[in-house]
Amino acid sequence: MAKGKRRWMGLMAALVMVAPLAPSSALAQGAGLGAAGELVDPDVLRVCADPSNMPFSDQNGQGFENKLAELVAAKTGRKSVSYTWFPTVTGFVRNTLGAKRCDIIMGYPQGDELVQNTNAYFRSTHVMIYKKGSGLDGVETIEDPRLATKKIGVVARTPPATNLANAGYMHNVKPYPLMVDTRLTPSMAEVMLKDLQKGVIDVALLWGPMGGYYVHEIDPDLAVIPLVKEKTGRMSFRITMGVRPSDQEWKRTLNRVIKENQKEINRILLDYHVPLIDEQDRPITQ
Repeated sequence: MAKGKRRWMGLMAALVMVAPLAPSSALAQGAGLGAAGELVDPDVLRVCADPSNMPFSDQNGQGFENKLAELVAAKTGRKSVSYTWFPTVTGFVRNTLGAKRCDIIMGYPQGDELVQNTNAYFRSTHVMIYKKGSGLDGVETIEDPRLATKKIGVVARTPPATNLANAGYMHNVKPYPLMVDTRLTPSMAEVMLKDLQKGVIDVALLWGPMGGYYVHEIDPDLAVIPLVKEKTGRMSFRITMGVRPSDQEWKRTLNRVIKENQKEINRILLDYHVPLIDEQDRPITQ
């Protein structure tokens, strides 16, 4: 289990923010969808989420996972959406989904054993961000020799950090912490991109959904390069919805929602400038 937690934290490193625990609304649980052993609320979509993790989720409902939750609620006949708020750190699943305080995690990497995954509803990749016209135009991989003398910002313990080490560029790295308390400090993506603007770093390596969102917020003229041409190391991941292992019918229901509403899901993600890619690493633009 410890291995699973570490892997989940690694995959979701770009999403990790430390934030306060807030109590969920008290809701009576009915047997979900008539399936024996399932405790999915049939009337309210009960979402497990981080209260301060833009662009994913936010207590004010501004994240794309908040918008996706509204879509899922409508498509499954739920009357409303409620949240159990908990920071995305070790113990998140145990204290939310595992404690039956909520019934769905809106964004979860495929293949981790802590939850049962639905089918993936999007695939994205880490990205490289730099100023256009700074001598890096055309750089598409971490191994590019033009990065050898550049100051590179990367979140510790994320996949790009491994490739930087393999390329021998760690002496150029400015590390950013994996976990921050967003009640006190802004997102590391925001900090990194502001450092890029100020010349503290020359290149930023970020999980694509965060990079795309914060580039649009801070400086839309920055180059955002999906890392899909790396020789080693996986930079792209499929993102699913996470449910309890016992909730088989609930998973099947969500799979139908994803299949039948993929275009609308893509539209929500693209509105937040998430760099979507297909299974052949080609960009999805609609």
